[in-house]
Amino acid sequence: MSESTITKIIDESEIEQRVKTLADEISNEYQNNGELVLVGVLKGAFILLADLSRRLSIAHTIDFIALSSYDQKDESSGQVRLVMDMREAIAGKHVIVVEDIIDTGRTLHYLIDLLNSRHPASLRTCVLVRKERDQTHSIEIDYLGFDIPDKWVVGYGLDYDEKHRTLPHIAQLDDSE
Repeated sequence: MSESTITKIIDESEIEQRVKTLADEISNEYQNNGELVLVGVLKGAFILLADLSRRLSIAHTIDFIALSSYDQKDESSGQVRLVMDMREAIAGKHVIVVEDIIDTGRTLHYLIDLLNSRHPASLRTCVLVRKERDQTHSIEIDYLGFDIPDKWVVGYGLDYDEKHRTLPHIAQLDDSE
């Protein structure tokens, strides 16, 4: 992408309300379920994870994992690699993976397989946005923020070449070539 324009598609108040709703759903479902661990996928999910965890009304812990499937700024390599592993064991614990975006589903599919091999009591997913497209790997998303068009988006943790990640809203990035 050379020069780009940014068009807001989900404003800050919509995100805030949706995150509150997701937190309420999770709090209700896990209030008597034992130990809950939120696993944030870095870097994109850090804002969602922070806002979601502050709104939960139940005890929980937080851990992080980092994966990569992008060799270049905007092209997937097709291979997922573990960049940074979690610090704590999850065996016997209830785990919710917090992810910023589902595009092809490849990264989340890889992560679910990896975490299931560690024997959590349960493993669920919370995703900020899912692109409306055919996904290479069909993944059930337990807690979904928004469905969006199949366009490059930035803001609220999502980036393009490490830019626009801290916008308080979600915006579509359009080429202006």
